[in-house]
Amino acid sequence: MKTISIRSQDARHDWFVVDATDQVLGRLATQVAHRLRGKHKPEFTPHVDTGDYIVVINAEQIRVTGNKLSQKRRYRHTGFPGGIKELPLEEELRVHPERVIENAVKGMIPRNRLGRAVLSKLRVYAGNKHPHEAQNPKPLSL
Repeated sequence: MKTISIRSQDARHDWFVVDATDQVLGRLATQVAHRLRGKHKPEFTPHVDTGDYIVVINAEQIRVTGNKLSQKRRYRHTGFPGGIKELPLEEELRVHPERVIENAVKGMIPRNRLGRAVLSKLRVYAGNKHPHEAQNPKPLSL
């Protein structure tokens, strides 16, 4: 048996579109992170970006289980003293539904240069329209 180590110029990146309607947030995020890294491919190489481009549509119709809508808080800091902002998940889903999925996937990607490159292949849209029709994305059911 030979170990395959693919080069970055030999990696093939496909485009997929995922409909987030009535999908559970965490389960969707794990599947998207898995495909962004390229772990579903037999030629997966840990130090090379072998993943696919993922377009997530209908982010506003995502589902969360339990009491997370009211209890889960998201914190961000403006950079100024006393500039911490707190937002419940319900409010963030109403105002910025794309950020919810992006942050869930971001937490499942390595925190290094390769992770930032992998995360740049994720596109999230609140509605069902997206500007990536030219790439002919294939529908992906998770």
